[in-house]
Amino acid sequence: MSAVTVMTSKDEMKAVGTRPGSRDEGARLGFRLTLPAQILVLFISAFPLLMQLYISVTDWSPLSGTGWWSAWSMWNSFANYTDLAADARFWSALKRTAIVMVVCVPAEFLLGLALATLFADDFPGKRVFYSILLMPMMVVPAVAGYMFFMLFQSGGPVNDILSSLTGSPVTIAWLSDPTLALIAVMVADIWQWTPLMFLILLAGLVGVPEDQIKAATLLGANPWQRFVTIVLPKMKTIIIIALAIRVIENFKIFDTLYIMTGGGPGVATETISVYIYKLTTQDLIWGYVAAIALAILVVLSIVAVFAMKRMARAREVAA
Repeated sequence: MSAVTVMTSKDEMKAVGTRPGSRDEGARLGFRLTLPAQILVLFISAFPLLMQLYISVTDWSPLSGTGWWSAWSMWNSFANYTDLAADARFWSALKRTAIVMVVCVPAEFLLGLALATLFADDFPGKRVFYSILLMPMMVVPAVAGYMFFMLFQSGGPVNDILSSLTGSPVTIAWLSDPTLALIAVMVADIWQWTPLMFLILLAGLVGVPEDQIKAATLLGANPWQRFVTIVLPKMKTIIIIALAIRVIENFKIFDTLYIMTGGGPGVATETISVYIYKLTTQDLIWGYVAAIALAILVVLSIVAVFAMKRMARAREVAA
């Protein structure tokens, strides 16, 4: 009789614990416990953004003699944004950034996909080659910039290799030529960040269901048909993530480029990040810099939203 009573009391306790009111109370308790952390994260995220928006509509700079809290006295009626629209140097820097992005991201994607396809199968020495392949990604960008700065000197290894291949002395001034300097920067970026693309794509490639590939093989599909009809559709989400990451990161290219060329010769390799850096540290027109940064934030946010929508569609198709 006592055992029945104990069982009944346990069932009642479980029933009470699963009531909607009990779940709501647990949710409210969880919200209260995490509220301080949520407020802190919101402050860390929102305060710099609001501060940037506040400064972007003023002519305030560190040389103005007043604190940022008094920047309202230098209100310029959104003149920074109108100046931005007419700033030829800004649009040139944006164009160069787009050129680097359009060249580097597809090159990194194609090389990363080819390497991921190769490393999806087992072969002798795979672990050793895998470790070597990931090494460029682990190099500090500033160090990578110095490495390629030395490689592309007039008397550097690149010209030595070309001299050996052509049989005549080659003394190309890579970093002094406007076109060649940008090419050298793009080569450095592709070298360093192809391993990241490879790593992401390899993770997606390994996750492709093997039974579907075997079934397609039994039905007579060749490797290219299997890759196009099975592998690529299954990797669509991973591909979008990889491309979105590299587009956003490539938009912010700075360390390697600045060490190699400093934005030169002249402004031939001046990307948007280098332009912002120069305005911030040399010209000290922080209000205008804040306006540029907000404009870039809007552009990158649009890219991120587009990527998220594409991912959602890819998941719907896969489902």
